[in-house]
Amino acid sequence: MDTDKAANAMDALGAPVRLGIYRMLVRAGADGMTIGRIQQRTGIPRSTLSHHLHRLIGAGLVSSEKVGTSLVCRADYRAMDDLVAFLSDECCVEESGRSDAVA
Repeated sequence: MDTDKAANAMDALGAPVRLGIYRMLVRAGADGMTIGRIQQRTGIPRSTLSHHLHRLIGAGLVSSEKVGTSLVCRADYRAMDDLVAFLSDECCVEESGRSDAVA
């Protein structure tokens, strides 16, 4: 993951509401959740929820799929793993004396 993509993902997660929605989708597993279920659990108006989901989808953290008459949203676990790896990839490199650390 490059710095721009990581920054975009973190920006999308920077709003407490979006972070909460994302964590809910992560907990939901591979089955994901319908928009109706997310709305029911959060109490967020549909238009506002749509805005937040579009931000998460645009950042590559969430995918959506039409299933019958419902729209199902799922956390993209690969994107989550890539973001966590990006953040932890250089953990403690300066402390270990490596000289190839990027500032």
